[in-house]
Amino acid sequence: MVSAVLDASAVMASLNREPGYEQVDKIVGDACISSVNLAEVVTKLTSGGITPPVIEAMLAPLSLIVESFDTQRAMATGLLTAKTSKAGLSLGDRACLSLAAELGLQAFTSDKAWAKVDAGANVVVIR
Repeated sequence: MVSAVLDASAVMASLNREPGYEQVDKIVGDACISSVNLAEVVTKLTSGGITPPVIEAMLAPLSLIVESFDTQRAMATGLLTAKTSKAGLSLGDRACLSLAAELGLQAFTSDKAWAKVDAGANVVVIR
């Protein structure tokens, strides 16, 4: 059973053992991630020179459930712009928040700006 939604920053914290990773590691086995946020993780790792086989090997132990980004989720994400634009949230941020709101789960992130918006999801800032 899925218990949380992870933002790319939370996954990166876990992978890199950055501050807050302990909170992520406690729930990662039961967590999901939007395909948009997974793309962010892969982009960040690729930008750091990590090859696709190594990226796959790094992500495999996390056993993340990847939620597709369909039309309904795209609409919900886009509609969050009005509530989140002043806080500077990105498309990826809104994708995570809208998925968490849809599923009624907590969204884990390292982005403190999320705590300042009411996007319909309970936010856990990991650091």
